[in-house]
Amino acid sequence: MENNLAQKAVSFALSGDWEQAVIINKEILKTNPKDIDALNRLARAYAEQGNMVLARKTANKVIKLDPFNKIALKSFTKWKGLKNGDTIVSGPSSAQAFLEEPGKTKIITLIHLGDATLLVKIDSGDEVNLNPFSHRISVNTNDGKYIGRLADDISARIRKLISLGYEYQAFVKSSDSKGVRVLVREIKRPEKYTDVPTFSTEKMDYISFTPPELVHKNNVLAHDDR
Repeated sequence: MENNLAQKAVSFALSGDWEQAVIINKEILKTNPKDIDALNRLARAYAEQGNMVLARKTANKVIKLDPFNKIALKSFTKWKGLKNGDTIVSGPSSAQAFLEEPGKTKIITLIHLGDATLLVKIDSGDEVNLNPFSHRISVNTNDGKYIGRLADDISARIRKLISLGYEYQAFVKSSDSKGVRVLVREIKRPEKYTDVPTFSTEKMDYISFTPPELVHKNNVLAHDDR
């Protein structure tokens, strides 16, 4: 019974139905007031509704039960300066966002990170923007705040493909003050390049701008940007 309720709570969170998420997690806590997972989910649901007082209070309950709980500690830090009515930079996150597909997705660790006070406010599942520049791709929040950037080799690859008509989405995989990983997903590929995946389908690191397995028969990717 409790497992079914937990699955419902997760489902409501993934769909962004925070009102129902509050109701279901409260139901779980009636049976087990010390359920850490339910308390963390409830705190997140309160925060998404803008009820920062209850969000902090609930996160603090978790910290009292488990002083080293990373989720609660991170959340409490994030919400410390917020008041009731404030909303966190987030939104409904889909489980589909984290399904990895060979050739179409890659988890990338960002470099040259932005302000640490911003990084702790970013949640796993948040959609972020890829912003191509002449020699790099930066990653920003939906409201334009700089998070970090892709490594030069991957930036060059994706910038070239964007110029050919490829399209991408990116989601935060994990984030803290010391590191951010994003999952980049190819969502559109031009018909004439159906045999040119964005990422290697083999487990290998990017070594150069154009790996051998991505050389197209028309040599569209054989040259670097001019």
